[in-house]
Amino acid sequence: AFDAWDNDHNLILNGSAGTGKTYIAMAMAIEEVLARRYRKVVIVRSVVPSRDIGFLPGKEEEKIEVYSRPYQALASEIFDDDRAAWMKLQAHDNIAFECTSFVRGQTWDNCVVIVDEMQNLNWQELTSVITRMGKNSRLILCGDYFQSDFTKRSQHDEKKGIVQFLEVLRNMKNFVEVEFDHNDIVRSELVKEFIITKDKMYRSGEIEFI
Repeated sequence: AFDAWDNDHNLILNGSAGTGKTYIAMAMAIEEVLARRYRKVVIVRSVVPSRDIGFLPGKEEEKIEVYSRPYQALASEIFDDDRAAWMKLQAHDNIAFECTSFVRGQTWDNCVVIVDEMQNLNWQELTSVITRMGKNSRLILCGDYFQSDFTKRSQHDEKKGIVQFLEVLRNMKNFVEVEFDHNDIVRSELVKEFIITKDKMYRSGEIEFI
């Protein structure tokens, strides 16, 4: 991932949970911004399962803040600076969190854009995000198809969106896909054992995913 990034590619970080995909993306993006090679890190995700975020109380900013908390924690880990790291980056307009409900009409120039939990974006959301990319900007997509929150049978077409979208990206010259597998899991031994067992049972037909 680091080699591909250093060679100016856009990235697809795809694979198992707990492998540090989002951490890697944020660390690379923040380093670029602090080195003044880019102006800003923009983190984008869908607010599945309540995409319209109408079920949460409060104003728009308060609703969105709930979904930005994992990235606040990651910024703290990267800088070893409690929660102040995120606030400092925001104060200097070096980082922003966006949900896909509000990206239309924007243009991200001179930014590193991270699309996290990419498996939870449908085709329309994914195309809306990539068409926001402006001049001198780069894109990192992170996720795992098997962690999709499109769990209802009625959402089958939405779940296919990421599969179709990735096929398009694989035919573009400026994207490199990096696959993360069981050996890359660093979150905990419990997570590693669960994912290995789940995948083994899936391959043998003992369990079936929607």
